[in-house]
Amino acid sequence: MKKNAKRILSMLGKPIYFLITGLILLPIFIVDKAGSLKVQEKRRAKLQKIKKVVKKKPLKRGFPKIKFPKLDLLPKFKRPYLPFSVTALAIVLFLFLAFYFFITKDMPSPRQLASRTPEVSTKIYDRNGNLLYKIYKDKNRTIIPLTQIPESVRLATLAAEDAEFYSHPGFSIRGIFRAVVRDIKTGSIQGGSTITQQLVKNALLSPEKTLIRKIRELILSIQIEAIYTKDQIFEMYLNEVSYGGTAYGIEEAAKSYFGKSVEGLNLAEAALLAGLPKSPTTFSPFGSNPELAFERQREILHLMVVNKYITQEQALAAAEEKLHFVSKKTEIKAPHFVMYVRQLLVDKYGEEVVEKGGLEVTTSLDLPIQEASEQIVRGEVDRLKGLRVGNGAALTINPQTGEILSMVGSKDYFDIENDGNVNVLTSVRQPGSSIKVVNYAYALSNGFTPASIIDDSPITFYTPGTTAYTPVNYDGQYRGPVSLRSALAQSRNIPAVKVLASYGVAKMIDQGQKMGITTWTDPANYGLSLTLGGGGVTALDLSRVYSTLANSGKRPDLTSILEVKNYKGQVLEKNAPEAVQVVDTRVAFLLTDILKDNNARAPEFGYNSYLVVKNHPEVAVKTGTSNDLRDNWTVGYNQNYLVLTWVGNNDNSPMSRVASGVTGASPIWNKIMTAVLSNQPSIDWNAPRGVSKINICSATGSLPCDGCPTKQEWFLDENRPARRCVIERDIKQKPDQKNKKKDILDTGESTEFTR
Repeated sequence: MKKNAKRILSMLGKPIYFLITGLILLPIFIVDKAGSLKVQEKRRAKLQKIKKVVKKKPLKRGFPKIKFPKLDLLPKFKRPYLPFSVTALAIVLFLFLAFYFFITKDMPSPRQLASRTPEVSTKIYDRNGNLLYKIYKDKNRTIIPLTQIPESVRLATLAAEDAEFYSHPGFSIRGIFRAVVRDIKTGSIQGGSTITQQLVKNALLSPEKTLIRKIRELILSIQIEAIYTKDQIFEMYLNEVSYGGTAYGIEEAAKSYFGKSVEGLNLAEAALLAGLPKSPTTFSPFGSNPELAFERQREILHLMVVNKYITQEQALAAAEEKLHFVSKKTEIKAPHFVMYVRQLLVDKYGEEVVEKGGLEVTTSLDLPIQEASEQIVRGEVDRLKGLRVGNGAALTINPQTGEILSMVGSKDYFDIENDGNVNVLTSVRQPGSSIKVVNYAYALSNGFTPASIIDDSPITFYTPGTTAYTPVNYDGQYRGPVSLRSALAQSRNIPAVKVLASYGVAKMIDQGQKMGITTWTDPANYGLSLTLGGGGVTALDLSRVYSTLANSGKRPDLTSILEVKNYKGQVLEKNAPEAVQVVDTRVAFLLTDILKDNNARAPEFGYNSYLVVKNHPEVAVKTGTSNDLRDNWTVGYNQNYLVLTWVGNNDNSPMSRVASGVTGASPIWNKIMTAVLSNQPSIDWNAPRGVSKINICSATGSLPCDGCPTKQEWFLDENRPARRCVIERDIKQKPDQKNKKKDILDTGESTEFTR
């Protein structure tokens, strides 16, 4: 807290320091001088009185003669008064000049509210200079008198912004005190702003956060309160404030969000609009998190009850009322991406700077890839209507830098009635089998090899305190002993669960967090189904996981903003790619080699599925479908591009049985990947040091013996097989034979399973 307080004081500067010092020392100096002179004057009066008495009554003979000090030698009142007056006058003059030059000089007049300079809009561009969006390009404002604004709108605004508006002189002592305490704690300069102060800030002053601006804001607020009536101030505020986008003033806000004049707003609509000025981006019902708008609406209704503007019954009825928004179509390209970037800017620079600061933002987006992806998603989702697929999404990334090249958060951003403005890519969904790479990344780093044999046969796990868990394969069939390569390439569920059971859920969670998963926070919430998609993730997190593999085990930070400048051309930030090594380069190579192996996945998906990109055999790919058929994914990459696609329904309703590699997300993925690689050469992956490709027995994964079938496989050098295989042809286990066995997981839990 001391450091924050010093930081705030350092912002004052020398002029303010001398001003405050002078104001403190001046009264002390005056009191001290006045006190000293008063004592001297009393002493002079007392001596004169004694002298008069002695003169009237002479002393008797024999008493010593009294010697009085010469009165002229005593300090006289008028002698020190002249230099004191000059000093005081000089201090007052200094304070006046300092106050004038640093506070009031060039300060706008409160009478200039009607003639204001328009703010500079923020512009968002793609990486090639194409304009995507101009934030608050035009201020659509219709002036409307306060008498035409419904009481519900006025009361909701007062409850949200300044319940003491009609009783304070332009500023609130309570609000300032709360703001000072908050500023010292956070090290920032915020305001306990009243409606009058907000009007001054929005209409007359710049959005910069400095102490001088706050002092000017306070002075102008007091002046405005002396010139205008409360109703006039309130009317100007309601016609001035931003409600998001191009909607300035309550009339345009009502039309923009509800397609009606302000006079037609009801209590529920009024409360929602009243919540927008605090942060139009965060609380917008058209933003990436529309639920925040309704949380804010309920908060304002509660404040209206607290201030006795409405009853509790009225608040409950308004909160339950379904609102109908008008389609908010504006000139905007890549809307989900723009809103994603806009929120990042607001989080870093604040709402005011984004709205009025004239930022020039160069993003990572590649507009041609974006527009092609939008068209592909829309067309394929329409084609899948018969399978009860209502929505789709796609993301393209440069896995080496983490730069987002395209972001399609839904098939139609402007389909508000069906939550089209919700960005699926930032929402938590079930990843299905696409998350298995995290499981196998840990396994291959800890003794498993692509040739490890895993039994794909029925099994039930019993964990104390939980219900029995019996995983099943997507196709309902079992293949018996299979290699890890085949199990992953064909997305077999049972082998994946058995691998996870061998080392425990906690280790997979730790591996996932290293690779970019942010939603797995408590291991107690997950079981063995985690490897089949039992733990929700965002598409952005999933893209980080696969980018780690594509980037040789280095996890890149996702980047959407390359550079930010202000309207004067000054660079505010410039981002360079950063990556952290979280997976062994050799393990990343092994996983990529498995995921690009079309022969290995052919028994499940066929040789000519949508997982094959023509003329690009280097592309690695993985699918995933949640068990409840609510989410279907495809993620694939080469060294320069990673494409992730999703289909499903925003309301979480299940789809019909989509077949990974044939329907669902894979056709979208194939078309986007084909488009971005159309003019790119096929570049194979280079094997890193420490891996070797050797001949092994295809049945056992060991070194081949005489006469057994062989194949080539990659191994970490320390995991190369040392023994030759032994094929027992006489022992054949019956498919229905069951043996019980107890296994102790490394988590310390006792787990029974049945083969």
